Amino acid sequence: MALIVHKYGGTSMGSTERIRNVAKRVAKWARAGHHMIVVPSAMSGETNRLLALAKEVAPAKVDTAYHRELDQLAATGEQASSALLAIALQAEGMASVSYAGWQVAIKTNSAYTKARIESIDDARVRADLAQGKVVIITGFQGVDDGGHITTLGRGGSDTSAVAVAAAMGAKECLIYTDVDGVYTTDPRVVPEARRLNTISFEEMLEMASLGSKVLQIRSVEFAGKYKVPLRVLSSFTPWDIDINEEARSGTLISFEEDENMEQAVVSGIAFNRDEAKISLLGVPDTPGIAYQILGAVAQANIEVDMIIQNLSHEGKTDFSFTVHRNDFARTIDLLKAEVASKLGAKQVVGDAKICKVSIVGIGMRSHVGVASRMFRALSEEGINIQMISTSEIKTSVVIDEKYMELAVRALHKAFDLDQAQA
Repeated sequence: MALIVHKYGGTSMGSTERIRNVAKRVAKWARAGHHMIVVPSAMSGETNRLLALAKEVAPAKVDTAYHRELDQLAATGEQASSALLAIALQAEGMASVSYAGWQVAIKTNSAYTKARIESIDDARVRADLAQGKVVIITGFQGVDDGGHITTLGRGGSDTSAVAVAAAMGAKECLIYTDVDGVYTTDPRVVPEARRLNTISFEEMLEMASLGSKVLQIRSVEFAGKYKVPLRVLSSFTPWDIDINEEARSGTLISFEEDENMEQAVVSGIAFNRDEAKISLLGVPDTPGIAYQILGAVAQANIEVDMIIQNLSHEGKTDFSFTVHRNDFARTIDLLKAEVASKLGAKQVVGDAKICKVSIVGIGMRSHVGVASRMFRALSEEGINIQMISTSEIKTSVVIDEKYMELAVRALHKAFDLDQAQA
């Protein structure tokens, strides 16, 4: 009898009818002899609704007390969907029980709205499973050492599910979404995009970090670290589909490379609209300059992505980096107020109308000329590259946002991703 973890996204839990369908699907797996743990997200739109209420009550503030209350508020969305699913399962004749993250307990640090899981106490869950119950655990949340509810950031239910699967030693973690797997790129941008039957953890990790919205990056990190088999599949297939067919559907994210993986030079194209570029012009080209700039940014809990420092000219250089677009204005203000004058920078400039487009593939390790092929495809479309970043299995470029879809389509064609691999 295998232990299986199911995770259902907000769209899958978006109405009482969909919750009943989820219950029927979970009951099918339980009746097939599996121990079942389910990690649901809040109903679609619920977290946004709750956070909008907070903004109506009072303007957002950057302080710990405010963010603690945001977590208290946002966590109620998952508690509601978990209880509703337990009730639906009971209506199906299945013994079930729902728990909030703090009841398990899923222990986290105290970084409100962006907490990280530190440990999971599995005793209570194992006891319920031994009694034949389906256990439902709220996604997206936990509790810190002070007993305060914390949330893990957007997409955090993916991380919750994989962490629970790792802690419990689950055979597999199935991530049910509104898409039927991982595609070579977003089919809404490239209709010819193909669903991948298998993708490596390394590729999925890169895809998630570069803008693919299928899985939260921390969930992939957890899966890779603890070797949790992960599958992305659709919750909109009929709930009574044959369980063996369902278990083979979607995309398997594997930590074992096979020969077919090596045949694809590039497996996918990722893109991210939520980028902004910031440049400090004319800063001293001296040791420690990067730390003086980025240290202040890090202290403000702002994540930096791509970084470029130009060649020195007369002892001065230009230093550029990218941040999430939501942090753009705050980063500009921070640099102008606390950094630029101290360093004697000529100017702080920024551009919030950029995007990042990336090619990803473990086959890039054993093939030369992949980056130049990418650059040629963009050049032929008249697309200028502003920044470049590479790793062993990916190449990313920053370009003007208005060219994003054109770039994705050109690269998808240039690397023959519309063609099924042999």
